This record gives sequence, C-alpha cells and structure tokens, in this order.
Amino acid sequence: MDAFYASVEQAAKPSLRGKPVVVGGVGPRGVVATASYEARVFGVHSAMATAQARRLCPNAAYLHPRFTLYRQISDIVMELLGRLSPLVEPLSLDEAFVDLEAGGVEGSSAAVRAVGERLRRDIRAATGVSASVGLAGSKMLAKIASEQAKPDGLVIIEPGTELELLGPMPVRTIPGVGPATAEALRRAGIHTVAETAEAGEAELVRLIGKAHGASLHALATGHDDRPVVAERDAKSVSVEDTFAEDLTDRTRVRLELARLADRCVQRLRGAGRSGRTVVIKVRRYDFSTLTRSETLRGPTDDPAVVREAAARLLEGVDTSEGVRLLGVGVSGLADYTQEDLFAQARAAQAPEADAVAEPEERPDAGARPRQWLPGLDVVHAELGRGWVQGSGLGRVTVRFEEPWSPGPGRVRTFAVDDPGLEPAEPVPLLRPGGLPYGGDAGASSGEGGASAA
Repeated sequence: MDAFYASVEQAAKPSLRGKPVVVGGVGPRGVVATASYEARVFGVHSAMATAQARRLCPNAAYLHPRFTLYRQISDIVMELLGRLSPLVEPLSLDEAFVDLEAGGVEGSSAAVRAVGERLRRDIRAATGVSASVGLAGSKMLAKIASEQAKPDGLVIIEPGTELELLGPMPVRTIPGVGPATAEALRRAGIHTVAETAEAGEAELVRLIGKAHGASLHALATGHDDRPVVAERDAKSVSVEDTFAEDLTDRTRVRLELARLADRCVQRLRGAGRSGRTVVIKVRRYDFSTLTRSETLRGPTDDPAVVREAAARLLEGVDTSEGVRLLGVGVSGLADYTQEDLFAQARAAQAPEADAVAEPEERPDAGARPRQWLPGLDVVHAELGRGWVQGSGLGRVTVRFEEPWSPGPGRVRTFAVDDPGLEPAEPVPLLRPGGLPYGGDAGASSGEGGASAA
C-alpha cells in the first residue's frame, strides 16, 4: 500500500486530499510513522522525529494514528489477496507476498500483468486508497519491483533481466543488509549489488561471517528460493508509550505500566491468543533501556495476572532518575488459556483492581481529562461527525466531514469540556449503500506494497 496510514487519512478526510499529511506521534518526542508523498517533497520520511518534520514541513497536517481503521482496511486488502492464491504471506498491515503460481495463474507476462492491474483496481474500489504491485520470480525481486512501482503503479521484472537490473543498485537494496553490514562492505570497497556478487562468497564470508555472507552472495546473484509462507505466527504481542516528559513519580510509573498491561491484553485477546511470559521495557532518562521478564506457570489472557507480573518486574528497576518510555509485552503465545484460580479469586475480592488503569482507547475514563488528539474522531450532538484539527488553551477545533463529503467540511471551535462533543469510533469503510470512498484519495499518496512472487 502507498504511504498507507497517510493515504487512509486522506481518503477519510476530504480536506486533506492532495495536501501534506504526517501520521505518527504528535508530541515533542513523537516519531513519524508515515508521510504522504506531498510531505516527502519537503524531506519528511518515516522514523524521523516529528519535531524535525514540523521544521521541514510546518504546514502539513500532523495526525495521531487510528489503528482501528487501518486494520479494517488491511483486512479488506488481505481478503482480496486471498482470492488470488491460498499462499499469502502478510509482512505488516500494508504489505504481503502472494504466490500466484499456487493460485493457478498462468506464468506469462500478459497474464500476471492482468492479475496485478485487476488487483490494484479492486483495492482502490474497495478501500479508496492505492497500492503498488511488483511481479517477479522471487520474493526479493518482487519486493524491489513493488518499490520501483511506487506510487500507484505496477512493475514486472522479466525472467533473465534480474542481474542487469540488480547490478547498479546500492547494496542496501538486498534484504537483510542494514547500516552495519553496509558499512563493513563499504570499508572493503563494495557499494553496489554487482560489486557484492563479484566479491565472491568466500570474501563475503570473511567480511561479515559465514551464514550472512553465504546468503548475501546468493541474493546478490539473484538466487532467492524463500517460499511464500501463508502462516506467519506472531511470537509476541506488545505495546509501549513514550512520554512527553520524563516520569519521576513512582506511583505514576506504576499506573502507566498497569494501563499498558491492560492494552497489551486487549491486543492479545483481539488476536485470540494467550501468553506465558510477561516482559516489561523501561527506557530511562539517559536513553539506557532495560527489559525484564517473568514466565508464568501457564498461558493467560487475564489482565490482572499480566498487571501483577508487570508490577513485580518493575520492583527491580530503579526509576528515580526519570523514565522516558514504558512497554509491556507477552510472549510464549498459545491458543488456549490456563486459568489462574488464585488470580481470579483476588480479582473477585478486589473488583476495583480493574479500575486502576483504563485502556488508552477511553480518553474520557475516570478522572482523566479527555485528550483531543489531532486526527481522532469525534461526534457532536448537533453537528454530527468530524475529526480533531487541534486543541490547546482549553479549546478544541473540529472539522465536520466524512469520507464521502463532497468537499472540505466546516470548522468549529469548542471548549474542551463541551458536553455536546464526544470521542467516536472511525466511520465505516463504506458509505451508506455500500459505495466506496469518493474522489481520488490516495492516488498521490508508501510504505509496503503488494508483491507477487
């Protein structure tokens, strides 16, 4: 999918179509998740600090991510891919490999091009956002082709042309070559894929080790026999938050960790799984990062059990100097739950335990003030549905529009505690009557891609 999060936001918000959009953390320590192509013109890219992105492109819309909506659209795309073949290997919400041969598609260029073009049309019709398709004889080449096809295109790498295409590309084009490997190769005078192939397997093994060197030589010479694997079983589920200011109060750290534990269990249950090992992650004021883990007697999806384990793990971590980031994860996943009767008994005796930390998805829970984060959905008792453009100084500005609105919606400003304004869930993917998003949203908006190997 092309600039997935950003193009979904453009599709859902008529006022943002054709304009720079940046999705990610909106606070002073936030990080860009995705930038639309209009924002990339200014040098904004994923993994960049949001503060730097604001300096490069101050007029962009900076939005908090809406993963509920992204997952809904991802499910639609993956279902369309599943119609092409029983072998679909999702890599993320917005990218997958598809084995067309397993789906009975003829191997001619004309046949696979027709399948790819139909897929692109079907994705746009069903979701209102665009996808780029790469077609080739292996996963590596299909991935490269999909990157070349961006945005909103299709590229086929014909058999026999692989080495000619790969040769001049930088070595980091090859999967698995990160900054450290690239630097080791650079010091040896190796910069391109062709130079990597010419170095030979023995030299690459000497430079970067046996396993990595052998696989790198195979990929550099166009040999990639990795199969498309339909089942990619998740090894863990985790959540984490970076805080605008370092947390120094121990009670606040405990409460935030409990809140993260509840969010983690929500994701765990959403995936229909349970887990046996609880892990916490603590990044301190000096950027040092600690992880601690505890393995339970059996797999669980009980929020009280995960909260208690996380709290025990925190006891062994010094947070007095300040905490920048906290995370909670569960690994050792299983498809069943081993009930913890002692934990259930404690929960029954102290029902208020579940109220220690409400999930982040309920910003109005308890005594916590509402967080009117930019990009999130709201509904007004009289004006209907809209989204937050910004807030501050006790006010919140809302633009009232929906994906199928004929043009940009009207803007109104309210007090942050206006009783008529409430948080809302994202609107359905299809407008009333089952019609897709209107306009050409997403046409110019790229992480990921649909790759057919």
